[in-house]
Amino acid sequence: MSTATKDVAQVTKDIVAPWKGKKGGIIPILQSVQHAFGYLPDEAMVTISKETKVALAELYGVATFYAQFHLKPRGRHIIRVCRGTACHVRGSLGILERVISELKLKKDEVTTSDLKFTIEPVACIGACGLAPCITVDEETYGRLTKDLVPGILSKYE
Repeated sequence: MSTATKDVAQVTKDIVAPWKGKKGGIIPILQSVQHAFGYLPDEAMVTISKETKVALAELYGVATFYAQFHLKPRGRHIIRVCRGTACHVRGSLGILERVISELKLKKDEVTTSDLKFTIEPVACIGACGLAPCITVDEETYGRLTKDLVPGILSKYE
């Protein structure tokens, strides 16, 4: 049965079941729940807490400590804008601003309302020779200018 046909609590209970009574399961449980839903819904966190008898505050502590976990829904496409030194010097701030503008994101928003895109400024993509650069999902785009951004985003419409 798919997650669409089960409710969050039941899917989460099914994920937790093999870990009941065992130590060291919190991170794998959180990873599996996030894989099932794309993020860690509040209802799932409460269910994990009840099923594992781990304090909800401790679960949120783990989930907020590790960058791999997300507490809000994310877009289908993840845009990472490099903010490393080489990219910064070559104009990545302008690229970031253009992506935000094109996606019509408001202040402090990182995901579009249609859940199509999530933007993540990152410290370094590791493609300094292509600066400034971004990735969309697993595709890297380098030697960018602000004017190239709309064309890149349109590939994911």
